[in-house]
Amino acid sequence: MKRNASQVAFQATLVAVMVAFLSAIFFANANLSFAASSKKKSPAVAKISAVAETEARIKQLHGALNITEDQEELWNNLTQVMRENAKDMDALTKDTAENAKTMNAVEQMKLHSRITEAHLDQLKKFIPPFEALYSSMSDGQKKTTDTIFRTGKHGKNKTN
Repeated sequence: MKRNASQVAFQATLVAVMVAFLSAIFFANANLSFAASSKKKSPAVAKISAVAETEARIKQLHGALNITEDQEELWNNLTQVMRENAKDMDALTKDTAENAKTMNAVEQMKLHSRITEAHLDQLKKFIPPFEALYSSMSDGQKKTTDTIFRTGKHGKNKTN
């Protein structure tokens, strides 16, 4: 089947428009996320934020989940992974924070990729001790845990 020149030109134009459209969306989102992250936090805050936020989160969760004496060992296993993950993330952000302002678009995308891979690796380390702790919980603790993870709200059995 032979195509005429106008059919080929139309398809090529359609592909070019789609690529331009998707690229515009992609780069706009990438640019906004970098702009938002770089304007909200100073490098010093970003440097300590993962560890500091993790310590605060551990303290909040321990109280909100009413960890029992029998669950302390499982809790300690989980918090050890949380702390290690926070230190790893701080190391990653420290290594890149100094160069972030001079990175080109490709380097920024590679940075996002490394951060995403680090998050995935951290989740893979987090899930086994979390699952062990969760399976040891009472129904009330599980309900609270589910609410916290679903909504991000701390406290006893908040549902909104």
